[in-house]
Amino acid sequence: MSREHNHLVIMAGGVGSRFWPMSTPECPKQFIDVMGCGRTFIQLTVDRFEGVVEPQNVWVVTSEKYAGLVKEQLPQVPEGNILLEPCRRNTAPCIAYVAWRIKKQDPQANLVVAPSDHLVLNPEEFRKVVLRALDFTAETDAIVTLGMKPTRPETGYGYIQADHSAASLRNKGIFRVDSFREKPNLETAKEYIKHKEYYWNSGIFVWSVNTIVNALRIYQSEIADIFENLLPVMGTSKEQAAIDKEFPKCPNISIDYAVMEKADEIFVMPADFGWSDVGTWGSLITLANRDAQGNAVVGENVQLYETRNCMVHTSQERRVVIQGLDGYIVAEKDNTLLICKLSEEQRIKEFSA
Repeated sequence: MSREHNHLVIMAGGVGSRFWPMSTPECPKQFIDVMGCGRTFIQLTVDRFEGVVEPQNVWVVTSEKYAGLVKEQLPQVPEGNILLEPCRRNTAPCIAYVAWRIKKQDPQANLVVAPSDHLVLNPEEFRKVVLRALDFTAETDAIVTLGMKPTRPETGYGYIQADHSAASLRNKGIFRVDSFREKPNLETAKEYIKHKEYYWNSGIFVWSVNTIVNALRIYQSEIADIFENLLPVMGTSKEQAAIDKEFPKCPNISIDYAVMEKADEIFVMPADFGWSDVGTWGSLITLANRDAQGNAVVGENVQLYETRNCMVHTSQERRVVIQGLDGYIVAEKDNTLLICKLSEEQRIKEFSA
């Protein structure tokens, strides 16, 4: 299939600071190098789409306050493809804005919508999966979400229940969605794991631009009307002023509630490419390389003695010596040092206030 109409949409407006002190409201998670690999999450997101989407077809929807960070970290993305939300209105208005904008430029566009702050450990397999999904949506009116094969009873993710008896005739590896499930408690998550039809909801969506625009017209006419009326100024010098005025009128609603749980042609494509949303220090330690004592270290000059099961993130070339800790986060950025029990990291928001 031709790739010229493939577009990548990156949602990068989040303000999460769960990786404080590394991340802050001024420089949230998607713009920092949490993995210590020399690339930020948003840069890694673009990197994994090499060969799938051309640079001129990469779009970033973000907050006005992060425009400078996006331009600095993604210089290959055309400035006109960086769309600025004047306020936060969740994912449905975000997706609607960029969908109408792309539709005006490329009516045959085929879109992948992805968060800016997730991790993929096997980019090659990721590209294969995404290309198969794009080929599918280019030929159908389907909405496809990527479902991750669960490896544990995770309570921090939503789940997708697939109907394995209803595989697509065009692609036997794609199934109709039976239902979407909210983040479960532990007992429910354990039950999901027992049944092979449940998958983690990755928040990665694939659809043609016409499919998502039509779905929004049907299920969210209030949002659709706003961007339909803005179409004449999109791509012009008047676009930002018009968006600043009209975007705040959009309801605050996720694409899951707005469309995914209402539409009929919803499919899930099961996949396994080492995905994680890396939402906490605790999740990071499970993904990082650990020593024999269970410690994960990001930093060049760290010495550990009698220390176990710790997440140490010290990237600013300081000598760090730790003795006698078990199950702690040790993280520093600029003039802030955090030492916190991994079991109590939910309190980090309280500490960072």
